[in-house]
Amino acid sequence: MRLAVALAAIALIAAAPPTRRVAVALPDAEGLLPERYSVSSEAANNNCLACHSAAMITAQPRLTRVQWGETIAKMRNVYGAPIDPADDKAILDWLVAD
Repeated sequence: MRLAVALAAIALIAAAPPTRRVAVALPDAEGLLPERYSVSSEAANNNCLACHSAAMITAQPRLTRVQWGETIAKMRNVYGAPIDPADDKAILDWLVAD
């Protein structure tokens, strides 16, 4: 009986049509944050996109520099975000750029 099952499995595998590889190009999930009035987005891209999508970040309400600074501190101190303190000024410059 085992031999019959094994032979049937081999026959099914042998009769299966061959598979082929298909290449699929996927777009970037969200992309990077845009430059704002010649203010570089590099620091924001390097720090913020680790946890947030670009769409989520750009949909945020306008905050003051102080409010954004408090938000960055909260992300770092409460949520443990690995935001480099050396990048705070550049991130804030980008967040408050008009």
